[in-house]
Amino acid sequence: MPYFEGSDGTSLFYTDWGQGKPVVFVTGAWLGSSSWEFQMLPLSERGLRCVAFDKRGHGRSDWVGHGFDYDTLADDLAALLDHCDLREVTLVAHSMGGGEVIRYLSRHGCDRVSRVVLISVTAPFPLRAPDNPEGVDRGVFDAGLAERSKDRPRWMAQNAQAFFATHLGNQVSSELMEWTVQRCLDCSAKAAVEVVRTGYYTDLREEAAALRVPALIIHGDADASAPVELCGRRLAKLVPDNVYKEYPGAGHGVFLTHAERINQDLLDFIGAAGS
Repeated sequence: MPYFEGSDGTSLFYTDWGQGKPVVFVTGAWLGSSSWEFQMLPLSERGLRCVAFDKRGHGRSDWVGHGFDYDTLADDLAALLDHCDLREVTLVAHSMGGGEVIRYLSRHGCDRVSRVVLISVTAPFPLRAPDNPEGVDRGVFDAGLAERSKDRPRWMAQNAQAFFATHLGNQVSSELMEWTVQRCLDCSAKAAVEVVRTGYYTDLREEAAALRVPALIIHGDADASAPVELCGRRLAKLVPDNVYKEYPGAGHGVFLTHAERINQDLLDFIGAAGS
């Protein structure tokens, strides 16, 4: 199985399917590279090279207890692009993975990257602050984190329907729901806490405003994890060159519930940006 060395020698697992323009998928918290199968399989069969990796502390990568800050995670992403010598890359990120992409571009530049796709990302800054009064109160966030840590399997199972926004008619089989919960549990308890803190505590507003590559921003208006008014809509106002698409009734797991629409939007964006 293919592995590469992260920025500090951490062994990281990756999947590489297909040939053509490279598309690199960056997961959010808890999920591993296998969660992108509904994008990677069809897109690799449509003439794209699809690459995804397990974040440190997740899936088949080393379950180290450090390096969950955006600088280190962005350096891990840079190590992957260097290892595979990928160029003219489309970076596709979900949830806090969007912060990794934004920090990668501010830290490493865009020599290897042609465009980015930000799906249900927690950026630019969801935490309440004097200049961000609409954000989530830190005490409320920390209390929720502590509650989840008491019994992760139970919390994941109880919140799966909110992840998919099934109450709004999104059809998800019980098997897919259980599969996703298991994928979310396939990370260390340390990683499960630290990556979420990184995603919520880090202010990426200035870096988002400095992006210099075309961006496609996709967000569901029923996202309970990254509320659209705090994340998707604000990000669309900050990123200079972006196309913003808001999916009615979609939750945080939009790349699963709306996979066909996501895939078509990706194909259209990659084709349009490359023409």
